[in-house]
Amino acid sequence: MPATKDGSRRNRAASRQARPFTLWREVLTAYAAPALTAGTAGVLTGQRDLAVAACTSIAGTSAVVAFLVGAWLRRGGRPRPWVGALPRVVLTVALVIAAAGSAALLGWFAVPWLPAHTPVPAGPWLERLRIDLPLSAALATTIVTLRWRAAATTPSPA
Repeated sequence: MPATKDGSRRNRAASRQARPFTLWREVLTAYAAPALTAGTAGVLTGQRDLAVAACTSIAGTSAVVAFLVGAWLRRGGRPRPWVGALPRVVLTVALVIAAAGSAALLGWFAVPWLPAHTPVPAGPWLERLRIDLPLSAALATTIVTLRWRAAATTPSPA
């Protein structure tokens, strides 16, 4: 009996790894996971601004970055040769630096620009963008890149 258990574990692990990379599923997960975790933390600790940011700047950034990075990696289903040739860690670090750096710049410039050029009022929630955007971008990029790489390197079942 123990051999059956081990065999079924291997089969379940193989079936989990063989799941294809589906962009819409990755984007949905990238939105839902931080919205639920940060939102729950905000509600439990009584931090209303965290609960609101969880569904807006944190989860929204994660979903947008997951879509952009996932679409770039997929590029219509045709992977770039150099992307597949790089070691997983190197590819992930390079994309995280690019995405988090871009999000940090966006957050840094958006904080003073939004109140000056739009009806958005200045407030402490706006300062959160400088932390929320790059952190969300880094997490979403890491997860999407690793999941894409696992799906791209897993041979499809015959």
